Amino acid sequence: MRYAKRFACLLAFWLCALGFSAQTELYDLSKLRDCDLLFHVSTEENAITSVTEGTNQQKIDHVAIFLYLDNQPYVIEAIEEGVVFTPLDSVLRRDGYHLVGRVRGTLDRASTLNRAKALLGRSYDHLYLSDNTPIYCSELVQLSFVRPDGKEVFGTIPMTFTTTDGSILPYWTDYYAVHGMAVPEGQPGTNPGELSRRKCVKVKYMIKRQGARSKIGGDER
Repeated sequence: MRYAKRFACLLAFWLCALGFSAQTELYDLSKLRDCDLLFHVSTEENAITSVTEGTNQQKIDHVAIFLYLDNQPYVIEAIEEGVVFTPLDSVLRRDGYHLVGRVRGTLDRASTLNRAKALLGRSYDHLYLSDNTPIYCSELVQLSFVRPDGKEVFGTIPMTFTTTDGSILPYWTDYYAVHGMAVPEGQPGTNPGELSRRKCVKVKYMIKRQGARSKIGGDER
């Protein structure tokens, strides 16, 4: 019994210490660098997370690019309003939480941000296609990130709108029917969950803020 109590005390101490460390990680924004990726993790399953998988099976439905503007923290992202700058504080007030990902190896950060900024003002791509002018969230990342030799960091993958049983989620069948087209299953594209699982991305830590209720615009694929 004596040893059991001692173990319980040690375990409680370890959990408290771990909790303090995690809390520090959750709110420490000073570690963010230009071109870090902010992956939004939803608190609920949705049409995106039902057919895509994030790192550690987390429900990732959006991704944005972190940067400093006039020494203030912002992201550049593709949302309902199009490709825009958004203050980081506004991003962190959304429901759920964010994972911070960093591209491994040498990245041309200046060229990456310039490529992203060149897409500002583009409309949001509600069809999630790679051969048109509008942009969706993970497509912005795919088009922006480059190595010093000019090669893109992220290639496209065949898109899928199927659930674990191999059938297309009815939501997407209905969604594309409204636009008069078939589900673009297998066409080249990207999704934020898959980007978070790339070997070239290291998920560093989590940022979680309490409070907000604002949503990310659009059903992002």
